[in-house]
Parts: sequence; structure tokens; C-alpha cells
Amino acid sequence: MSLTSFRTGESRPTAQTPAKVTIPGLLDKKLLHQLISALTAYDYASARLVDEAGLDVILVGDSLAMVMQGYENTLSITMDEMLLYTRGVRRAVRRALLVADMPFASYITEQDALTNASRFLKEAGAEAVKLEGGLTRSPIIRRLVDAEIPVMGHIGLTPQAVHRMGGYKVQGKTTDAAERLRADALALEDAGCFSIVLEGVPRELARLITADLSIPTIGIGAGPDCDGQILVLHDLLSLTFAPPAKFVRRYADLGSVIREALTHYKRDVEARIFPSDAESYHLSSEARAFLSEPNAVSA
Repeated sequence: MSLTSFRTGESRPTAQTPAKVTIPGLLDKKLLHQLISALTAYDYASARLVDEAGLDVILVGDSLAMVMQGYENTLSITMDEMLLYTRGVRRAVRRALLVADMPFASYITEQDALTNASRFLKEAGAEAVKLEGGLTRSPIIRRLVDAEIPVMGHIGLTPQAVHRMGGYKVQGKTTDAAERLRADALALEDAGCFSIVLEGVPRELARLITADLSIPTIGIGAGPDCDGQILVLHDLLSLTFAPPAKFVRRYADLGSVIREALTHYKRDVEARIFPSDAESYHLSSEARAFLSEPNAVSA
């Protein structure tokens, strides 16, 4: 389907459309050992494609600061920008569970967290929020859950802590660090998270944490033993410019396809091949005859 056919309010096929993904449904998937598929999306067109592909979770990630805005890290994105992107994605999504990332410094205090998380649900149509951090975030998460705001946790390599970590480094590699992450995961579950993203941790540790919890783990750079997986859509499609991380599998090279198409378009414009006569609008024969008469326009 052409992206130009994506119009707000356009009817969408309903035959054989899978049921709406819900938080209880994700918890059931863990019990039934059914894996959860998740991707990021940042705009209407890409979110609609992801949703129609049948993925379970769409995350409007703060990674859009890097992917869509060209920043070096995720710290610069604001609440208003995150709400804007989330609203666009919301208009595209019918089936997947829509989760929005709480940006850096938007949940420093419990009241900040409650105010900003509420905006994601009320103003942007998100169904849950995601925030980074372990045990120290428990009081904030509990406050949100008590206010009926579902929370997805995120531990391990937490990009908003890039300066503290000294870069994007695998976490939990020592015994002490691994035990801290296990304790973080249990604390987030106890606080009420419905799932936890495990990013940049050894496979063996991710497997242990997954077994520790009754809620699903969603891995990114955490090996195949989590209850689900998430990637950045632009990484998966080769639409990013930096070398991919070790855990990224590139399922298509759309970057090369787009570059070739743009180069072809430029050549056709310069050679006056595009647009063709068939791609142009025409006057009626009567109008052409009238306009071809001498002084017809001035008369």
C-alpha cells in the first residue's frame, strides 16, 4: 500500500484483524510462553505499517531524539515533542499496545512523574508509559500505578544515564552488578510494572531475570531468552547512519533503496523525463482550440 493512501479517517480492513493487544494479554503471553514482538515508531506512516504487520507493542521511544532529530543522545527531547510524536502515532494504531517514553528529567519527583505521565494518556492517547531506572524509581512507579497509569520499566543499559555510565556499555557483567540488576527487576515488579525492558545485559543474566519475574521481559541487546524483543524500526530497516550495534539485525536495506530512488528522480527531472505527458493534466479540446486562436487570451 502506498504511503500516500494513508489518510486520516480512511477505513481500514477489518477481516481477520487480530484482537486488540492489552496489558492482561501481554501477561497471558508470558504464562503461555508466547513471545512478544515490539518496535519503535515515531510517525503516522511508520506506525501504521508496524501496526498492520501485527506487532504487539509500539513504543514511541525517546530514541527519536537521535533517529528523527539528529542529536547525539536522548537527553534533548522535551515533553512537548514527545507528546507531538505520540499523537501522530496514536492516529495510526488500532491493534498494538501503544507505550510512550517519558523523556529525561520528566519524572524526577513523584509529582513531576504523575503530571507528565498523565499528559501522555490524556493528551496523546498512549496506553502506558516507560521510564528508566531500578529500585530508586519504585516510589515513582508505585505512585503512577496507583493513579491507574500503566508503567513499563527499563533497566540495564539506560540511555538517559549515558553520562553516568560513561557511554553505551553492557551492564551487569560482574557478579555484584548482576545481583543489583536482579534486585532492580524484582523491585520494579513489586512496584507494579507490567513489563520490563532489559537493554544491554548479558544473555545469561537476562535469562535469570526473566525466570525471576512473573511479568514479561522485553529484550534489546539481551539475548533470545527474554519474553519478547524490541528494536528501533530505523535500525531494522537500515535507515540510520551510524554503524549498527551488535544486537541489531537489519531485515532490509531501505537506505540504499531510497538513495537509488532519489538519484533516479533527480536524473529524470534534469532530463525532462519526469513528469511525462501521461502524468500531466490537460485542457479540453475546446479550451485548447480557444487558447490557440490569435489574441484569444487578451480578448
